[in-house]
Amino acid sequence: MRLRAPLALLAAAIVVWGAPLAGLALAGRPLAPFLEFPPRTKFVEHAPFSWSAFAVYAVPFVAALALYVGALLRSAPRPAPRTRPFPWWGGLGFALVAFGWVIAWNDVSPPEWRRETFTPLWVGYIVTMNALAWRRSGRSPLTHETGRFLLLFPVSAVFWWLFEHLNQFVGNWYYTGVVDSGDLDYFIQGTLPFSTVLPAVVSTRAWLATIPRLDGIWLAPVRGHSALPWASLAIGVAALTGIGLWPEQLFAMLWLAPLLVLAGLQKLVTGESLFSPLARGDWRPVLLPALAALVCGLFWEMWNWGSAAQWHYSVPCVQGLIIFEMPLLGYAGYLPFGVECALMVELARGRRR
Repeated sequence: MRLRAPLALLAAAIVVWGAPLAGLALAGRPLAPFLEFPPRTKFVEHAPFSWSAFAVYAVPFVAALALYVGALLRSAPRPAPRTRPFPWWGGLGFALVAFGWVIAWNDVSPPEWRRETFTPLWVGYIVTMNALAWRRSGRSPLTHETGRFLLLFPVSAVFWWLFEHLNQFVGNWYYTGVVDSGDLDYFIQGTLPFSTVLPAVVSTRAWLATIPRLDGIWLAPVRGHSALPWASLAIGVAALTGIGLWPEQLFAMLWLAPLLVLAGLQKLVTGESLFSPLARGDWRPVLLPALAALVCGLFWEMWNWGSAAQWHYSVPCVQGLIIFEMPLLGYAGYLPFGVECALMVELARGRRR
């Protein structure tokens, strides 16, 4: 298992990186601009907002919300845990968040300081979330799985650079306010904040799991078929290839296709699956990380809104009803992204929890 999990991660990275390039080749478009590293995305003008497209894309989002409501209604809350005093190191994390937030949104602060606040903000957030989890359960990823938790920082950086690579094809977001002296400077400035993504989602999930109502969510059992991993992998590869062929139509596959590839490879290569507990009605491995990513997403978008270095969105057909910088339906993408994070964490740890 220790060898199979890294092999699955490596295979997934190769597929996610290479399949869109294969689509470009099939379309007869040049590959060279998409092979540059670090990838840099510029503003791309897409099809304007459409209410009909909004209604279609809203269907899975509404279905996901209904799934959460059904799970919460059927929840059998566990007894509330005995809370402990908030740890001193959690106070340091909270102070770091407060300090970073003031600097980020304060026009009086030096611009070079404001541009570098993302990483301190999220390190503070990660420490605070671990402290909240520890306060309620006596455990947290930071304190009880320190080595594996710290490993998530470099894994997270690679993970998000792959999304930056995919974004070259669809142009769903772009950056402003970034000042760099070259590719190496840009790489360092990107890698530091990118490294906080997985630890933030994992820490938020650990805190959510201490809430009795959420830790008791159950739904009807769902049993899969032996062919599902192969189908998941095949559809994921086809969707990624399609991004290179029809980026305007398949822009949402940026979030869904890597999930399908990771899920298929996890089962095929390691013999284990994040989704196995669904067979006994335990939906926590799916619903909790999805909700954790949505919580993180609200903070990501909020803190981005007043920062000096920002990302902005340009999404086909649904670029409307903006909350902070994100179109309303864009928040739906955080749900599958959270499941992708959970899959990455399991493969990085080398075994199922």
